[in-house]
Amino acid sequence: MRQVLLLLLLLWMAPQAYAQSYSVADGRAIKLFQEGEMLLTLKKYPEALHKFQAAIVREERFVEAYQKATQLLLTQGKFQEAEALALQGKSRLVSLNSQYLVDFGWLLTNIYLKQGRFEEAVGEFQIVEQQASEAFKQGNYFLEMQQKLDFVGSLLPQKKEIEKEILPSPLNGFALQYFPVLTADGKQLFFTRRGGTAAYDKEDIYISQAESAQIWTNPKSISSKINSSYNEGTCSVTADGNFLIYTSCDAPDSHGSCDLYSVEKVGGEWQSPRNMGSKINSSFWDSQPSLSADGRLLFFSSDRRGGVGGNDIWYAARNGDGSWSEAKNIGSPINTPKDEISPFLFFNNETLFFASDGHLGLGGMDIFLSRVVEGAFQAPENLGLPINDQLDQVALFITAQEDYAYYSELSTNNGVGDRAYLYRFKFPKEIELGSNLTVTGGQVVHSKTGEPISASLSLVSLGNDSTRYQFQSNRQDGAFLMLYPEQEAAGLYVEKAGFLPKIYNVDRDSIKNVKDLKVELVPIASGEEFVFENVFFDFDSFALKQESLSSLRRLDRFLQANPKVSILITGHTDNLGSDEYNLKLSLQRAQSVRAYLVDVGTNPDRINVAGKGFREPMLPNSNASNQAKNRRITVSVQ
Repeated sequence: MRQVLLLLLLLWMAPQAYAQSYSVADGRAIKLFQEGEMLLTLKKYPEALHKFQAAIVREERFVEAYQKATQLLLTQGKFQEAEALALQGKSRLVSLNSQYLVDFGWLLTNIYLKQGRFEEAVGEFQIVEQQASEAFKQGNYFLEMQQKLDFVGSLLPQKKEIEKEILPSPLNGFALQYFPVLTADGKQLFFTRRGGTAAYDKEDIYISQAESAQIWTNPKSISSKINSSYNEGTCSVTADGNFLIYTSCDAPDSHGSCDLYSVEKVGGEWQSPRNMGSKINSSFWDSQPSLSADGRLLFFSSDRRGGVGGNDIWYAARNGDGSWSEAKNIGSPINTPKDEISPFLFFNNETLFFASDGHLGLGGMDIFLSRVVEGAFQAPENLGLPINDQLDQVALFITAQEDYAYYSELSTNNGVGDRAYLYRFKFPKEIELGSNLTVTGGQVVHSKTGEPISASLSLVSLGNDSTRYQFQSNRQDGAFLMLYPEQEAAGLYVEKAGFLPKIYNVDRDSIKNVKDLKVELVPIASGEEFVFENVFFDFDSFALKQESLSSLRRLDRFLQANPKVSILITGHTDNLGSDEYNLKLSLQRAQSVRAYLVDVGTNPDRINVAGKGFREPMLPNSNASNQAKNRRITVSVQ
């Protein structure tokens, strides 16, 4: 700590040019000042401050003593005292000596920055710019400050209006609570709880349920299987609340000081957690996880070797069998030679929030976001005032609905941390997070018995066949949760071994706003049929469009997984056009699907085709909506 203080002293002394000459001639005052400087070299800071103050009492126009005393007060965090002394010293100037004005301007710039008085800091620095020598303005100290103040000045006109609110009782009942995270529906709040501020007070993960917008249940320990005699905290949970990754420190199976652990909820109960192993954890500090909404991506912070700076953000992907890939450093433009911590991947899987002191900011650690464009993270954006300020901002969690941002704030007494409370504020609309998300759920059941089924649900972007989200319905009750981005053509694929797939076109089937979607899966059996959604043809054409690949590939996988199944592919049209024409077109479209399957390796003997034209409509051809649904491909088991 003392080395840091000395470094800060050297930094803030940068503009000073005087050495053996002083602003006063009083020998006793100068002797007191020199004694103070000697004490500084011995790192006796309180004694040095006393000497500088004594020199000021002896000679009230001793400018250098004011400056040294101000610097010491500033390093001690006594900003009001430092400001008062700097202004007093400035008022004692006999003449407007430009060097002294630069020195006091430099001090006041730093004081105002530390207090979050950014407009005044910019104003004082303008004095420095006007009065400083050209030689000083070429130095690193000046250039770094100029870059910072130019950046601060650019943020001032963009200051947002937010009103923070402390989360109501029974929340915030502990000495310390921090790192809040919520499920996508906002009904479960997870946070790290610490019983006190002493070193022996341990961390645990606690959970509270939302009974309404402002009413929460009494927080309770998440599970005796997760919380132990060691420290557990800084967790992340999937959107549906069924898969958790958290940090535990100094446990017997730890690879280092703190490791990441994973645990799944089955039948409403958390199972036994597992250390995530050497592909994720290292012999160093690994903490602060953030899962993607569906749990297929993991971001976390680590100070392990092989990084860019001190603490870096790393990531890994979950494989189809549940294992994880080797963790990789996320690299530039996110990580810097300094520290990046507390990643949070927003629910759209396209916006990463994190805290950093390595990018241009307002204080020590600021919150930034980086957007994914064509698979690559873009240059980070500072969230600006007043989300960021002169203090450290270390974590932020934004709800899937983009209505609130949750965070924790430390309340201090005389510079000592006393309490940490959970807060939230309405997330500013000016910060664009992409298309809105709709969060809904439903249930997957057996079509014959009504029994719940644990099935895979994949939301797929039809334009490029990329899986946006992949969730699993609960084996206990078949319940599931799904997120639907707006303004995107998507298909929902519900699949389970031994059953016919259920395929939806999200927009055409209007399932985005269905709160309790009931998905009935039909067991594979001769004569059973399903609508082969998301197979597209241009008007008056039987050529398959690119957007059809998602469904075609899944039908291919279905046939590979069921090698004894043969199918009949049937084309259907609406009632526009003649019967003869529609019969021909519907058959040609069924043949196009068959041709694709044969091209990718399916035995042609397993695939028959038929064209029904408009003879077997699903719905009366009485309006455009019904006609669109009647234009379809069906697949039946033979």
